[in-house]
Amino acid sequence: MIRDVAIVGAGWSGFRSITPELSHKELMYDAAVRAYEDAGVDPRRDIDTFVTVGEDYHEGISIFDEYVPDQLGAVQRPVQSIAGEGIQGLAAAVMQILTGRFDIAVVEGHSKASNILTLPYILAFAMDPVFNRPLGVHPYAIAGMEMLRYLAETATTPEECAAVVAKNRSNALFNPLAGHGASISIDDVLTAEPIAEPLSRLECAGHSDGSVVFVLAAGETARVLSDHPIWIRGVGWANDTFWLESRPWGDARYARAAGEMAFRTAGIKSPAKEIDFAEIDDTFAYKELQHLEALGFCSRGSAGEWTLEGGTALGGEFPVNPSGGALGEGHLLDATGLARVLEVVLQLRGQAGQRQIDAAEVGLAFGWRGVPTTAGAAVVLSN
Repeated sequence: MIRDVAIVGAGWSGFRSITPELSHKELMYDAAVRAYEDAGVDPRRDIDTFVTVGEDYHEGISIFDEYVPDQLGAVQRPVQSIAGEGIQGLAAAVMQILTGRFDIAVVEGHSKASNILTLPYILAFAMDPVFNRPLGVHPYAIAGMEMLRYLAETATTPEECAAVVAKNRSNALFNPLAGHGASISIDDVLTAEPIAEPLSRLECAGHSDGSVVFVLAAGETARVLSDHPIWIRGVGWANDTFWLESRPWGDARYARAAGEMAFRTAGIKSPAKEIDFAEIDDTFAYKELQHLEALGFCSRGSAGEWTLEGGTALGGEFPVNPSGGALGEGHLLDATGLARVLEVVLQLRGQAGQRQIDAAEVGLAFGWRGVPTTAGAAVVLSN
C-alpha cells in the first residue's frame, strides 16, 4: 500500500431475520452512530467521503446513494454507491484514501431482505436476458448444478458439505449477532428438504436484515483516533464471466484472482502460513469449501475432508467462519461481505467473546456476490 489505511470504527445493527419495527434507514442510522462513537468522530466535521453498497433492484429505487446522506451524516459530502459485493465498497474507500485527497472515509452496507417479496425474481433478473432468463429457472438451481459439478470434479462428498453447516451453525451459538445458530448434525443436513439436487434447504443461508458501518482512516490519523486500529494490508477483487454457458462450474476462479490480488498487495507469500483465520462466504455450504481451495488455504478437493476432521473448527488449526458465517448470521444481501469483515475486526481486537481465537493477528475476509454472478472480493487485515 502507498499509504497505511486502517479501520478505526465499526458499527452494526439488526442481524435478525425480520425487523418490522425498523426501516432500512433506521438500521443504517443505528449502525452509523455506533461506528462514529467507536471511532470518536463527528461525521459532519471529520469525515471526507462516504461509500454505500447497495443494489438498486434490492432497494426498489434508482441511484441509491441519493437516499443515504441523512442517516449517515453525509449531507453535502461526497457519496459514492457501489453496486457490488460489500468488500468491493470497502476497497473503493481504501482507494479514495490512497489518493491522498481524503483522510477519513465511511463504508456502509445493509439489508432489508424481509421487505423484498420477490427476491428470487430479482436474482433471476441478473441472468442473461436472451438465453437464460426466459427459462424461468430459480437462481438456486444454478447453485445446485455448480455444487454437483464441484462434487464430481473434486470427489468432495455431501457429508463434507454438510459438515460446513454443522460447524457454522454451531459457531453461531456463541455469537450474539447470529440469529440462525443451532445444534445441527450432518444427518440433519443430508435429510433436509431438497432445494436443487444435491443442495438442501439447510445448506442455503437464510436472509437477515441488518447494517454494517466502518470508519476508515489514513495512517497517522488512524493512530491518533484509535488505540487499536485494524490495518488493511491488502485488498483484491475479480469478476469471472457472467455467461452460464462458459463459466468453470467446478472452480471459483474469481475467488482465486481476488485472493491473489489481496495477497500481492499485502505482501503475503504463503496465505496458509501467514494468515491465522478467515471469514469466507458460505452463502451455500459447498461455497465455503470451494472458496477455501480457490484462495489457497488448502489443495483442491481437500477442504471437505479438512472440515470434516475439525481443521476449520473454532479450536482447529485454521478457524473458518468463527462468527457462524452467513449460514449462522444470515445473508445480508450486498452487506454480507462486510459482515465477514466485521468478525475479523472483532477477532483482531480481542472482542469476539466466547468465540475468540487465541493470538489472532492476521485475518482474511472474502465475499461473493451470490448467484448468478461470479464476483468476489477479499481483504487482509492485521492488528
